Amino acid sequence: MKKIDEVLKGENGSAVSPFLWLHGEDGAALRNLMAKIDESGIKSVCVESRPHPDFVGKKWWKDMDVILQEAKTRNMGVWILDDSHFPTGYANGRIQSEFPHLRKRFLSLKQLDFFGPVEHAEAIIRYAFTDRDDKLVGVMLGKKISYTEIDPDSLMDITSGVRENGTVQFNLPEGEWRLMVLVSTYNGGEKETEGYLNPIDPDATDVLINTVYEPHYRHYGNEFGGVIQGFFSDEPRLGNVHGTLGSIGRLDMVLPWREDFLQLLDQKVGFSTLCYLPLLFVDGGEKAHQIRYFYMDLVSHLYSIHFDKRLGDWCRSHGVKHIGHTIEDNNAHARLGYGTGHFFRAMAYQDMAGIDVVLHQLLPGMDHGYFKSMTRTGWDGEFFHYALAKLGSSLGHLDPKKDGRTLCEVFGAYGWAEGNKLMKWIADHMLVRGVNYFVPHAFNPKAYPDPDCPPHFYAGGHNPQFRDFALLMRYINRVGYLLSGGVHRAPMAIAYHAEAEWSGAYMPLQKAAAQLTRNQIDFDILPIDVLLKCTVISGRLPVNLELFRGLVIPYAEALPAAFVRQILKFAQSGFQIYVLKDLPRRSSEGEKIDALLRECRNEAKIKIIPDVKDLADAVRKDGLYEIKTSSHEPYLRYYHYEHEDGHLYFFVNEHPFQPIAAEVAIPCAGSCYAYDAMNNCRTAILTAGAGKDRTAVQLNLAPYESVMIVFDHCARRAEIPNGHFVKTVEIPVEGPYQVAFAAQGSDSDFGDCLTLDRLVPIEQIKGKENFAGTIRYTANFSLPDQYDKVKLLLKGVSEGARVWVNQHSAGVRICPPYRYDISQLVQQGENQLTLEVTTTLVRQQYDFLSQFMILEPMGLTGSIRVEGYGRQSGSHQIVGRA
Repeated sequence: MKKIDEVLKGENGSAVSPFLWLHGEDGAALRNLMAKIDESGIKSVCVESRPHPDFVGKKWWKDMDVILQEAKTRNMGVWILDDSHFPTGYANGRIQSEFPHLRKRFLSLKQLDFFGPVEHAEAIIRYAFTDRDDKLVGVMLGKKISYTEIDPDSLMDITSGVRENGTVQFNLPEGEWRLMVLVSTYNGGEKETEGYLNPIDPDATDVLINTVYEPHYRHYGNEFGGVIQGFFSDEPRLGNVHGTLGSIGRLDMVLPWREDFLQLLDQKVGFSTLCYLPLLFVDGGEKAHQIRYFYMDLVSHLYSIHFDKRLGDWCRSHGVKHIGHTIEDNNAHARLGYGTGHFFRAMAYQDMAGIDVVLHQLLPGMDHGYFKSMTRTGWDGEFFHYALAKLGSSLGHLDPKKDGRTLCEVFGAYGWAEGNKLMKWIADHMLVRGVNYFVPHAFNPKAYPDPDCPPHFYAGGHNPQFRDFALLMRYINRVGYLLSGGVHRAPMAIAYHAEAEWSGAYMPLQKAAAQLTRNQIDFDILPIDVLLKCTVISGRLPVNLELFRGLVIPYAEALPAAFVRQILKFAQSGFQIYVLKDLPRRSSEGEKIDALLRECRNEAKIKIIPDVKDLADAVRKDGLYEIKTSSHEPYLRYYHYEHEDGHLYFFVNEHPFQPIAAEVAIPCAGSCYAYDAMNNCRTAILTAGAGKDRTAVQLNLAPYESVMIVFDHCARRAEIPNGHFVKTVEIPVEGPYQVAFAAQGSDSDFGDCLTLDRLVPIEQIKGKENFAGTIRYTANFSLPDQYDKVKLLLKGVSEGARVWVNQHSAGVRICPPYRYDISQLVQQGENQLTLEVTTTLVRQQYDFLSQFMILEPMGLTGSIRVEGYGRQSGSHQIVGRA
């Protein structure tokens, strides 16, 4: 395979663009850090003001001159984060100072309850207004059903009774009624983005363009499309409320607004909506869900067109790319607040799909429901493990403009307890779900220790993890390259749930995603906007270059009528549909669809799965899967990627402690071999059997381990004589162990030696409780005979381990399995073993962010074992190159 040959020769380019923070440091510091980034195998950076004291001023241009000069010298690319500080939308303060009318505007509701009847009633409404810029939208009266609900059919517009003295006159009918005052205001949104631009107003977005984008073009236009690759938007949002809970109708909050919003909404629905606006806030049965659906549909489109598209169009017209990510956390992707209403619309005009993982959102094993974290509401482990990465990669697959590219901002704000081992696990989590570009967080030129969201990869030379950091970066580069430029293959699709959430009761998509993932049934997530444009061909659903065999629809009380019609059309064309729990009861818009739903219920290709736990079994029974394992392996992940000259099957063990040993049937025939991306080598793979269109492969994956099985059209099957290796001896390497320490900042200045009779956690040794750096162990072992192959295995390592045998390097491992081939380094009789284990900086810092991670024991606390192997005679079918 051409791409395998290229990565073996180191011709794979870079899939990594870390943040490089600028605070106004001198040029020497920036040059030094650019050198360290280059040494790590990284060939592009994303420059971020964090914040810079003179963003888009003289000092900023001076610092950018240094970065660009270094980048050109080192053949690196540069991305630019598009504001003076995150999140994007501050426009370097110009909205607040020069264009206050373009600040985020909101619709607020003031509610007053009264009992009638009262003729010629009057109520004070002046307190619904918070400042002189507030504007009245309307005053409505509705009959109360309960504290939270009004009768939508009783709503009446009494705006004409408003008087200049801040009261409203009206006739109050008999019974309990609620008076509702709707006001357009700049107040009430999240404090964290006060003074930010209104992202649904195109004039506001133009201020950002004129403040940040245009000045960079004026200074460096000749570098656009060359060393300057594009702009990165970081966490732009609607920002009407802080946090992830901004689901319309479910949280008391102001709503995103602009002055002509009511007119736009009326045009969209075809009738006057003023009277129904209170139902955006107050329960009112199906009519409330309908107006909320229309509102969310409009606001998410306005964001998409007037913010995302406007930035993307500017970038492409100037020869660069528009990338970045919004906030997806805990289902914010389909909501207001942190969100933008609709993940796929919000990212539609970017040149890569984008997501981020920070603040312990992904932790090994924490994949069932919510877990405690630094956030008040906790993290939804099921969402982060089973939905987040798939949202990103699915968009990368379905949008031709993105050309299969999905980025993830990773590693940031986990604290100093995060080392290369966890970073490798997170990277694999993303890669095996189709993420192929990474923005690591972050390289920081500030003096160590800077408390701003550690870890920092170099940290002025203090981070012991940095010496092996390049291994991880080169690994990501290789796998990212191999999983680019081809086509992802998955049998299933899951319908995106945003419209369902806006319209009533719903099931989040991760419920289905978790069941399929734990059973090795791959999928993409498809928005309704895309599904409405699709046509079934020969029982398959083509979307861009993807080809799906079945669609899962998570439960929804209501769905858009056009989508329900499309579901039936798909099924009548022979395409398999799985509806979880039950069909919807109604349409999102209020259109009558009872007859349509009856047809769906009688359609054989529409299967209703009452319990989501039965989904995977139903899909397998219908044969809509690719791979099959010999045992249930809920933590085995796979990703199938096709190139013109072969197929790649990428496998990852996501369990942090348990190995996986299983036979996997893969729907490919012909020559295959394993590619080890960490060590950049091909190896033989043991096949248990092969059929006409399927090959059974034996997988043995340690925790944190990955492997790529390659079906290579350019390879030939070869006979490798002399059989395979069988273990014949196992030798424990026991104490005494000579132990020496090199403190952080110096990985070669070892001293403070001591002798240990047994391996113990280093922090249990008096005086070493807060050690950070490198720990060197020296011991001897005797090899009683000569062996065809000899392996060294370490258990209980934290973090990375470098090994020497008889003063010759056996290699480096940054995560399990800590296994080394020492066949060429050992001799019969006595041998000297030296190994170095690096720590993180956590026990020197005990920083705030690290409290949310378990601290593993320092050093080597398990065992050291040498294994001897002999060749078993015979011949086995494995793969060589033509």
